[in-house]
Amino acid sequence: MGHQHKCQDAKKHPGAQLNQALSQPIVQASSNDILTCASAHRLAKAHDCLPKQIGIQADLLELRIAQCQLGLFGYAPGKKKINPDAGITPELKNRIFDAQSDGKIDCKTCWKIATEFKISRINMGSVCERLEIRIKPCQLGVF
Repeated sequence: MGHQHKCQDAKKHPGAQLNQALSQPIVQASSNDILTCASAHRLAKAHDCLPKQIGIQADLLELRIAQCQLGLFGYAPGKKKINPDAGITPELKNRIFDAQSDGKIDCKTCWKIATEFKISRINMGSVCERLEIRIKPCQLGVF
């Protein structure tokens, strides 16, 4: 996911099949072959499934995921949405460094920390970028 090309992302999931109960609402929530991160997560919640399952279905449907809620992809061709002014308190910095491993922290943990510190997800992604902590893996399987 997250690529500009069609007919590539489905290959990431050999043997996976479209789930009609999920694929139809995904197509309805998409526009111009794009499904936003927020829409994908709303669908996962509404259908009581993991976000990764929505990501797989989007791949099989050759939809791009855009507008990452952490600001990492999908805002303009190849652009992130990073806030260079996102504040980094010593407590937030320590929490992120405690949660990371080998310079990486997963998306779900970033969401949890953002909630704990009452900051936006965009600012959480921005803080991780500034601290040079890579966010990986994505809950939707984009990266």
